[in-house]
Amino acid sequence: MPPAIEATGLSKSHGTVRVLDALDLRVAEGTVFALLGPNGAGKTTTVRILATLTAPDAGHARVAGHDVVTERSRVRRAISLTGQSAAVDETQTGAENLRTVARLSGLSRRAAARRAAELLERFGLTGAGDRLTGTYSGGMRRRLDLAAGLVRDPGTIRVMFLDEPTTGLDPRSRQELWDAVRELSAAGTTVFLTTQYLEEADRLADRITVLGGGRTLAAGTPAALKSRYAGHRLDLVARDREGYLRLTSAAGRTATAAPETLALGIPTDGSAAHVRDLLDVLDPERRDIARFTLHTATLDDVFLALTEADDTGRIDHDKEPSRV
Repeated sequence: MPPAIEATGLSKSHGTVRVLDALDLRVAEGTVFALLGPNGAGKTTTVRILATLTAPDAGHARVAGHDVVTERSRVRRAISLTGQSAAVDETQTGAENLRTVARLSGLSRRAAARRAAELLERFGLTGAGDRLTGTYSGGMRRRLDLAAGLVRDPGTIRVMFLDEPTTGLDPRSRQELWDAVRELSAAGTTVFLTTQYLEEADRLADRITVLGGGRTLAAGTPAALKSRYAGHRLDLVARDREGYLRLTSAAGRTATAAPETLALGIPTDGSAAHVRDLLDVLDPERRDIARFTLHTATLDDVFLALTEADDTGRIDHDKEPSRV
């Protein structure tokens, strides 16, 4: 199948600042794709280009099979976008906001009212549906904005862009959004997600790209990225300094050492067999290790490893081309 999103050589500058630097993307139909990166990495600019809100300085992109520059109207009919800031009309009630969006999307008056009621219930806003949105809390406004992005029949939305959608949401509301994303993907909608919550990307995304300075630092599945850039680690604390010295000697150069706390970190594949083998090799007499923990790799580890390396210029961009 052709990709839902395909971009080649996307570049964009704001004044003298190069925000995107020949970025390539390829996102499969019906998948959840997450774009990660520190502030200023180019995430929102990428979304704005793909959603036809701004044009690239160079490069080409197609969304749902249509060119984002020459076929903007066709792209817009095939996508939905929820931006970083809640876009609600404070002079209307929550229900009126949703009915208005529904009517603008082509629903009949009756269908619009029915859809608005469904979404108010889904996002826990039924009790506030008849209140002016100017009285809503920040979290309530965000939930209403997300609901508005789902007003259209999901079958007509080929690609949904969610730019940091759960910022400011409480855990229950965040879980509700995650459920909505999974439902959309299961129904065949491609979801393009940017987020600052790495757990969110880990739970939802089929593939992830980490941006830095407008270029791809790494791309792959969550599991592959964790395996490649973070891995598992066996953390040990020695009983005393003599034991620490013996452990350090046995571990060799693969260990990361913290002499002040008598701690060592040793790479492992995370399996029980490998952990047992390491403990037996490092402390065969079972006298030197006071305690140990197994550190499981997370996307936080990946993110920190990549962005810290990029800050110091140690990422080899020739080995990590800007493509997904």
